[in-house]
Amino acid sequence: MTKRFRGMLAMLFALALVAAACGSDSSGSDGGSEDASGGGEGGGKAGFILPDSASSARWEAFDRPLIEAACSDAGIECIIQNAEGDKDNMATIADQMIADGIGVLSIVNLDSASGAAIQEKAAAAGVKNIDYDRLTLGGSADVYVSFDNVAVGTAQGEGLIACFDGDTEGKKIIQLHGSPTDNNATLFAQGYQAAIEGAGFETVGEEAVPDWDNAQGGVIFEQLLTAAGGNVDGVLVANDGLSLAAQAVLSNAGLSLPTTGQDATVDGLRAILQGTQCMTVYKPVVQEANGAVAAAVALLNGDAPDANATINNETGDIPYVQAKVQPLFIGDVHIPIDDGFVSAEDVCAGIEDLCSENGIG
Repeated sequence: MTKRFRGMLAMLFALALVAAACGSDSSGSDGGSEDASGGGEGGGKAGFILPDSASSARWEAFDRPLIEAACSDAGIECIIQNAEGDKDNMATIADQMIADGIGVLSIVNLDSASGAAIQEKAAAAGVKNIDYDRLTLGGSADVYVSFDNVAVGTAQGEGLIACFDGDTEGKKIIQLHGSPTDNNATLFAQGYQAAIEGAGFETVGEEAVPDWDNAQGGVIFEQLLTAAGGNVDGVLVANDGLSLAAQAVLSNAGLSLPTTGQDATVDGLRAILQGTQCMTVYKPVVQEANGAVAAAVALLNGDAPDANATINNETGDIPYVQAKVQPLFIGDVHIPIDDGFVSAEDVCAGIEDLCSENGIG
């Protein structure tokens, strides 16, 4: 990320940071920095468990380095590991982090039931809990840090309408939803279903993709497309990874249809420039990472996190540090590049002419 962009968003979240050097475990193996003594008021140690490295490029490419940088800036020791889609592995990692003396545990749950069990054990050990990106229903989180996930879905639904220039009456679409065990996927669907209601779309097939598995998503989409006899005009897809899987199936069938996405990944942005994806939703992960570390600092210091909303996790209302999102179409691809979220070199490799045509250089 550019220093300018990171600094601007850090200010947005009013990070109480101190300039002290403290590293985190970039390998995700066994621990953070060697010395946390120079931390924010009293320093402290926080654990962050990411969900996997397969469902989306964001977790390792964006979240990990941004959390590392924010922890270093804040002067707290951070252990960052990845559960690689395994609930038992996430529970084992959490147990080890608790044994290592963390004061705050931040997880991206793989489902609410396993996440709630981890948080219950952490709370019993006197560890504060953060829900990062995904809300743990029935959990013990002290704060939730995420984007406005209904707004993400709204942007996708409105985006699909825009992809048809508003000429949506009678258009046949397939909806490819995110994982049924991810509460965020439920919220995305809530947003886009409301957005397209009354637009005149005819949904000719829809299904949720377990664990956001892109390969399985491609198989599911191919089955839905076959069941519809190939008579489809567009695809409402929950994220870039699943969208790219659907695009591959469409290409094999000799079709090119408007598809939606989410995360503004390099491959998603390239697909937009190449015309196989219509739009994505940009979620500046730096906002989320900085917000989570700021919340961790507050909890380690015994303070209330600086939240701008509340949310009910089926246990009660908890503070919600809510970040904003932005829909991106072909004319907007430069925005995450200008912000330093992704590089022009990565997005434009091999398609420099398309980048040049769209003012990206």
